[in-house]
Amino acid sequence: MALYGGIEAGGTKIVCAVGTDPSNFLAETRFPTAAPGEVIPRMIAFFEEQTRLHGALSGLGIAAFGPVDPDRNSPTYGYVTTTPKPGWARTDFAGAVQRALRVPVGFDTDVNVAALGEGRWGAAQGLDDFMYLTVGTGVGGGVVTNGKLLHGLMHPEAGHIRPQHDWQRDPYPGHCPYHGDCLDGMVSGPAIQERVGVRGNELGEEHPVWDLVADYLGQGCATYVVTLCPRRIIIGGGVMEHTFLYQRVRERTAHYLNGYIQVREILHDIDQFIVPPGLGNRSGVLGAFALAELTAQAAGTA
Repeated sequence: MALYGGIEAGGTKIVCAVGTDPSNFLAETRFPTAAPGEVIPRMIAFFEEQTRLHGALSGLGIAAFGPVDPDRNSPTYGYVTTTPKPGWARTDFAGAVQRALRVPVGFDTDVNVAALGEGRWGAAQGLDDFMYLTVGTGVGGGVVTNGKLLHGLMHPEAGHIRPQHDWQRDPYPGHCPYHGDCLDGMVSGPAIQERVGVRGNELGEEHPVWDLVADYLGQGCATYVVTLCPRRIIIGGGVMEHTFLYQRVRERTAHYLNGYIQVREILHDIDQFIVPPGLGNRSGVLGAFALAELTAQAAGTA
């Protein structure tokens, strides 16, 4: 059986794992996202040890915070590019891992790869058109259309759309260092903490900030419906561990669409249209297995 490695590099933590699918997880390690010179050697050491224990990897997938360069024809393929994450801008992430481990390496954004995982084993099984949105340390979106990850000029940056900002209701200027009050800047975990002075997990369901978060996310989902036409929107990330938000986001999405989209999924089945991840907090690392398998197949090592 082919064995795969997966790396999920998020804004606050890194997950490395070896296995094949949700039922075959052989090993996993987690550690904080520090500077690349510190954490990339830790990743490599983990996979070297697992190779000694379990045998050679057929491929490895990397799901990375962005922006990144996922274009294999680009001279900076595999790089983390203009990220504000300290120390990571212009880092040759995939190249460093590939040179050390000498296996085929697939590379994409954390949310695109999470979408792969949800399509293969999670809440989007059987769908060729869907979106995975994460709301956590940052906000990002991965899009699958016609069964393939969406890439164009680069990858989607769905967290940086600009929702309507009612300054009287919400005078907070936004957390994003590039855009201020983009979606990422208004609903990410750091934005919530900056706005109210405590972490979101310390706030009760009745706190007024959650209605703001749901409203901005509803604007976002309505925008994705009319531009990307997904058959399902999966929303994960630490902020959405406040599960009461799902119903509020559904209601606000329908409000902003205002009856314009006359389809069953929106009018009658919105509870099945905007949903939590089927893979929980493992969408990214399992998606990395799926990406590793695709990469190994293309390289002839699967």
